[in-house]
Amino acid sequence: MLDKPRAGGDFRYAGALSHDPKENAMLDWTLIDTVLLDMDGTLLDLHFDNHFWQAHVPLRYAEARGLSQAAGREELMARYHARAGTLEWYSVDFWETELELDIMALKEEVAHLIAVHPSVVDFLAAVRASGRRIVLATNAHHKSVTLKMAKTGLKPHFDAIVTSHELGLAKEDTLFWQRLREIEPFDPARTLLVDDSLPVLDSARAYGIRHLRAVRRPDTRLPDKDTAPYPAIESFAELLSGLPGIDSPPRAS
Repeated sequence: MLDKPRAGGDFRYAGALSHDPKENAMLDWTLIDTVLLDMDGTLLDLHFDNHFWQAHVPLRYAEARGLSQAAGREELMARYHARAGTLEWYSVDFWETELELDIMALKEEVAHLIAVHPSVVDFLAAVRASGRRIVLATNAHHKSVTLKMAKTGLKPHFDAIVTSHELGLAKEDTLFWQRLREIEPFDPARTLLVDDSLPVLDSARAYGIRHLRAVRRPDTRLPDKDTAPYPAIESFAELLSGLPGIDSPPRAS
């Protein structure tokens, strides 16, 4: 089953469930200064993106061209996969030109489906209160980020928001983390990354980011994912243990 289309076609295959539900996702917060967070599928329910790219865009594309919905979807799936692994894959601007559709207007049509995963707000508030730096690092196009921040109200929780388009590389490329570090300095050994993409976690691990957590169910309408070899969370509440009581240096004003 196709999994995630982020801001322009990020599709992954959902693996069969084989993750150990008892695997410990707790963290030693005394070892973490910086928290890097993905957006779609991590902080936000991936159902919006899956529905948008796999159902809504094919519907509107078929209507615009007088095709059956099945024919429209088949054609779009081929186009999506042809761009897999490139920045175009994630680009709203590219798909607007490629498909001759107003992608952002179509997103607004189903924007009511944008939803925040449970305990995300509590987690973000606790991390900020602890003095640690929070950076949203996403492959999503900036137009999609703007829409989702407006719908969710999450923007004030972040010290910075960085997209792969700003850096010219997708997060699957290990050089992304070096470029991110040049504008958002962090110590990889004292950094936590939470992301629902296993290829992204692989690249972060290869770069040297020490604390890695996956998301067990990015799309709440789909079964759990196999996240091995990474420990995974069902809810951000699992990462709160030990955080509120930690003595941390005050945040710089």
